[in-house]
Amino acid sequence: MQTDKFIGGATNSKETVLDLSVVIPLYNEKAALEELKNKLVEAINQLNLNYEVIFVDDGSSDGSCEILKKLHENDDHVKVIQFRKNHGKAAALAAGFERASGKVIVTMDADLQDDPNEIKNLLGKLNQGYDLVSGWKKRRYDPLSKRLPSKIFNCVVSWVSGIRLHDFNCGLKGYRCEVAKTIDLYGEFHRFTPVLAHWEGFRVTEIAVQHHPRKYGSSKYGLARFTHGFLDLITILFLLKFKKRPLHLFGIAGLLFFLGGIGISLYLTFERLFAQKYLSNRPLLFLGVLLIIIGIQFVSIGLLGEMITETQKSRQGISLKAEIGFD
Repeated sequence: MQTDKFIGGATNSKETVLDLSVVIPLYNEKAALEELKNKLVEAINQLNLNYEVIFVDDGSSDGSCEILKKLHENDDHVKVIQFRKNHGKAAALAAGFERASGKVIVTMDADLQDDPNEIKNLLGKLNQGYDLVSGWKKRRYDPLSKRLPSKIFNCVVSWVSGIRLHDFNCGLKGYRCEVAKTIDLYGEFHRFTPVLAHWEGFRVTEIAVQHHPRKYGSSKYGLARFTHGFLDLITILFLLKFKKRPLHLFGIAGLLFFLGGIGISLYLTFERLFAQKYLSNRPLLFLGVLLIIIGIQFVSIGLLGEMITETQKSRQGISLKAEIGFD
């Protein structure tokens, strides 16, 4: 499959349209940057594509941006976005997606564990009609303390989301332009780009990719990332299924609590009137009252959510320090 004939999504004719944008978020990866750039250029030049490489420095403190500036001075394909502070991988990807000009956008990590030669395979799979191709680190060079929680996390996300992928969190992915411009990334939603794209109606698949041992530094993620990932999954499910109709979630739960409380109250009322049983020592009475109160509160929360959806959601802005190489 020839990748140099790839046709991407909608583009703005007033802007320079490239075949490929490579977006690389990074945080304190100074030692790997020059080697990564050289390997990228070597791999992309074999494909005969017009391209750009966008490094997004997520508030590094090790001098990474100084290396990136030198890389740009030596090669105008290299472009740099620098954050004043660390905002997280999702914010870095979102900034890269917003400024990318390619018909296809490929993302990868900056730690040299992702292989630039896999870009050709990602483009080939996109050419088969898919909109997002996710990498699958089938043979993974990470310690068991990372592999086991990751496997559990991927199984849960696959089951909940309905997308049968083996590796949602692989940094190596290929997107048609319209996918990257459509999905909304913030918080730590970078783990769920295949889920977000799938629920927007795009075709999603995966391919096995080469994974390398970490050569420089240490991982920036610990076991806490998987706890955050499961919490983010709950957030994703709520936002995508109930963002525009929160009363359907809270209202149903509130209605069930309320009806349960009413049912208990009616039963106790019948016993008091017809069976002459006193209620002062009946814990069931307090349960019935509690369920009614909880039900009313849930419905109220749902109504408040409905009103909030009518307003513009505000988010914390990203503080940019510099943009290098962009028109």
